Amino acid sequence: MDNIILLSDSYKVSHYKQYPAGTETVYSYFESRGGKFDSVCFFGLQYFLKRYLTGQVVTQAKIDQAAKYYENHFGSPAGPRPDLFYKEGWEYILNTHGGRLPIVIKAVPEGTVVPNRNVLFTMENTDPKCFWLTNFLETLLVEVWYPMTVCTQSREQKAIIKKFMEETGCDLGGLGFKLHDFGFRGVSSVESAALGGSAHLVNFLGTDTVAALQAADFIYGEPCGGFSIPASEHSTITSWGKDGELDAMKNMLDSYPSGLVACVSDSFDIYKACKEYWGGALKEQILARDGCLVIRPDSGDPPKIVVEVLQILTEQFGCSTTSTGHKLLPPQVRVIQGDGISIESLPVILQAMKDAGFAADNLAFGSGGALLQKLNRDTMKCAFKCCEIKIAGESRNVYKDPITDSGKTSKKGRLTLEAEGGTLVTKTEGTGDASKDILVEVFRDGQVVKEHTFAEIRARAAL
Repeated sequence: MDNIILLSDSYKVSHYKQYPAGTETVYSYFESRGGKFDSVCFFGLQYFLKRYLTGQVVTQAKIDQAAKYYENHFGSPAGPRPDLFYKEGWEYILNTHGGRLPIVIKAVPEGTVVPNRNVLFTMENTDPKCFWLTNFLETLLVEVWYPMTVCTQSREQKAIIKKFMEETGCDLGGLGFKLHDFGFRGVSSVESAALGGSAHLVNFLGTDTVAALQAADFIYGEPCGGFSIPASEHSTITSWGKDGELDAMKNMLDSYPSGLVACVSDSFDIYKACKEYWGGALKEQILARDGCLVIRPDSGDPPKIVVEVLQILTEQFGCSTTSTGHKLLPPQVRVIQGDGISIESLPVILQAMKDAGFAADNLAFGSGGALLQKLNRDTMKCAFKCCEIKIAGESRNVYKDPITDSGKTSKKGRLTLEAEGGTLVTKTEGTGDASKDILVEVFRDGQVVKEHTFAEIRARAAL
C-alpha cells in the first residue's frame, strides 16, 4: 500500500504526454483559497514527507506492480492497455536517482498561522526529465488539508474557550486541557486518527487518541504529546445494575483515591446521580480526595444539561466566586461535556453557563467526530496549482482564471511569502525578495532537509 507510483489519481498517469514539448520544470503551489476561517494553522506536511517520500521509494518491484495495475485499470472489455503508464520515466528515477524522488519542496514552518489565499508550500522537480513528477504527487500531498484543517479548527475552539474563561474571571492555566480528543473511534482510519489527533495536540494537551501520540513521537520527536486520566464508560457502570450504580461510583473513588478520575453519570438519572450520589452519599469522600472527580453527563440537550448539573453540584458542594462574580465549584469537582460538542455548540454552551452565573472553568469538553471527522477539503478550500513552467530554458507564468468563478483564480509565477504590514503576503510573478521569504526548504531529492519539533510548532500556533 506504500507504492508511491500508485498513490495518485488515475488521470495523473497519463499527464506526462500532455505538457508542452520541451518542458523542463513544473513549479506548483498549495494554498487555502478561503473557507470557514480567516486563516489556517499549517500542520502535517512533515508526516507525508517522512512517511511516503523519504529515501528510496521507487523500486523495480513497485514499477512492475504499478505497470500491471495500470495496464488493466486503463483497459476495457477489449483487453488491457499497457501504453498509458510511463514505465520508462519511473525506471529513469530508479536508475538515475536510486529511486529517490527528484523534487524540492519549500513550506511555511509548521504551526505558523497564515491568512487565507497565501502560498503554504511549493514543489518543483529538480531533474528536467522528471517535469511530470511535480503534479503527479499532488494527490498525496494535498492530503495535508486534513491535519491542517483539524489543527486550524482546534485552535479556533481554543480561542472560544479562552474568551469565555477570561469573561468569567478564570485562571487560564488549565486552558490546554479544556478540549479533550474523543475522536479515535469516529474517524475513517487509524492514519486519520494519528494525523488528526496529533493536529489537535498542537493546541491542547488532552487526548484519548493513542495513535496521535505515536505520530507526534515518530514524526515530530515529541515523546509524550498528550495526557489522559482513568475514566469509566457505561459498561463499567451499568454492569453493576441500576440498584448498584452508587456502588459502581464509589468503586471509582476507591480504585483511584488520588488524582483526576472521570465518571459517566447519566446511565439512569443524571440528576439523582449528582444530588444523591456524588453530592450526597459520596460527598465527603470526594472533598477529602487529593485530586478531582470529573462528572460526565452524556445525553440530553448540552446547554440545558450542563447548567442543570452545575446548579445541582454547586448546591451540594458549595462554590466560590471569581473576580467577575461567577460561581466556581471546589477544586475537587468538575464536569466534562462529551456529547454533541462541536465548534458550533461550544459557544452556545459556554454562553448558557455565563448567563446562568457559572465560570467557564467548571467545565471541560470532549469532542470526537466533530473534532476529527466533520470537515473536508472544502472546509478551507484547499487547492494545488501549477504557477510556472520552464520550456527550453524559458520560464513562463501559468495560471487559471475561470470566468464562472473568480474565487478559483490561481497565482502566477515564482512565489514568496513575506511579512508585510503586520501580516503575511504572497508575492507573485517573481516580484518577491528571496531574502525575506518565510518559506523554508524542507525536502530535496528524497531527503527531509528541515524538521520542525512539536515544541516549535506549538510555540508558533500559540494564541
